Amino acid sequence: MLEKFRAAKQAEIRALKDRALSGSLPAVYPGQRPSFGAALRGFGQIAVIAEYKPASPSRGAIREGCPPQEMARVYANGGAQAISVLTEARYFRSSLSFLWEMDGFGLPLLRKDFLFDPLQVRQTAATPAAALLLIVRMFAAAPEVLAELLREAEQYGLEAVVEVFDGSDLELARQANAKIIQVNNRDLSTLKVDLNTSRGLIGRKQDTEVWICASGITRRDEVLEMGALGFEACLIGTSIMGSPDPSRMLRELTGSG
Repeated sequence: MLEKFRAAKQAEIRALKDRALSGSLPAVYPGQRPSFGAALRGFGQIAVIAEYKPASPSRGAIREGCPPQEMARVYANGGAQAISVLTEARYFRSSLSFLWEMDGFGLPLLRKDFLFDPLQVRQTAATPAAALLLIVRMFAAAPEVLAELLREAEQYGLEAVVEVFDGSDLELARQANAKIIQVNNRDLSTLKVDLNTSRGLIGRKQDTEVWICASGITRRDEVLEMGALGFEACLIGTSIMGSPDPSRMLRELTGSG
């Protein structure tokens, strides 16, 4: 699955390289970026990161045509502490422009995409994103590049959310000096979701780290369980976007309604 996503990004990376050679990359975002990690850790209880995801490879269309700005307002009013924004076009039917459309509601934004080239970090730095996602397994052949991208992100004031699937991934994340760890409960080979992945890994959390549980959370009791285990946040997309009433679903998940 990840190699399929990597291939889908090649044209974008070639375009970025052409722009870099011509000196036409967009300017770095001049505004202040709120701290993504602090928004989760400082909440005082388990936080919800609400995700904007119009479609996915496993589900197809989830909620296409829903204006990003409208959903950002729903998320801000529904008790979310941050917003995850899908920006991959081919499989998730999303756009980098969604980061701009969802800015301005007081919540830090996470760019969620398949990022593995320094120019993609530079591209993200030209947006109001506060953080970006880096998936450890996309660097299996060159783990030193993961550390390079974390350093690159830090230079632009971006935080890196580093995604892991197992203990081996976690070790590579720590070698790269990751501070925000996201555990993905989805098996990439079968696309099945198992919350036992998060339950099994959380015991290895270190005090200086912020941990996020991602994929498969559908109920408030699951959110509370992950909080009790030690996670600072749950990232939830499909359950909200696929609900007939996303606002009500988010309030139920956050306990705010």
